[in-house]
Amino acid sequence: MNFAARPHDLLWLRHDAALLGVTEPWVAELWNHQQPVVVRRDVMKDGLIPVGVRGQARHQRAAAWVAPHDVMHIISPEMLVVPAKLNDHPTVQALVMLRQQPWPWEWGVTGSTGFALATALPVLHRDSDLDLLIRAPQPRQPVDFARWQQALSLLPCRADTQIETPQGGFALNEWLRSGRVLLKTARGPRLTDNPWAEETP
Repeated sequence: MNFAARPHDLLWLRHDAALLGVTEPWVAELWNHQQPVVVRRDVMKDGLIPVGVRGQARHQRAAAWVAPHDVMHIISPEMLVVPAKLNDHPTVQALVMLRQQPWPWEWGVTGSTGFALATALPVLHRDSDLDLLIRAPQPRQPVDFARWQQALSLLPCRADTQIETPQGGFALNEWLRSGRVLLKTARGPRLTDNPWAEETP
């Protein structure tokens, strides 16, 4: 399968043995290839894609690697904006509310809500947050997100937004609050006041 994996994409693998480099023992008991893994932010090694495995409990997260040819199916956060099920859950109701307005960017849902929508697995709780992702390939100003933030304040659950730039991802609330953010990149986090600028040596 030819594709460019991006952080937060969900990947379905061809077989259990496609999951490489796992050290946590619970993975062998709880995970199988019918459940997706999520692309995590890391430097690719030997052409392998860095992924994470979700367990049944919040603390159960495991890092692993997969070869691109072992990926059978992919779902991006943007593809999960149209929920087909779980409409009684607050985070999904919030997602429906956000969809009723036009937005000038590509956006999607990640975290437990995205995982639940993609798999129908019971990972949501009544106090689950809605984790959102906005693609921002070009620089934006704080004022651009005023209407978005206002919409989030009216939702029936807590919602957090991560902005994805060509350099990495950062928390929108942190950027709006201080103008300086911890940018998560493939080479590790770094503090910056311009999350669109390339890192200088």
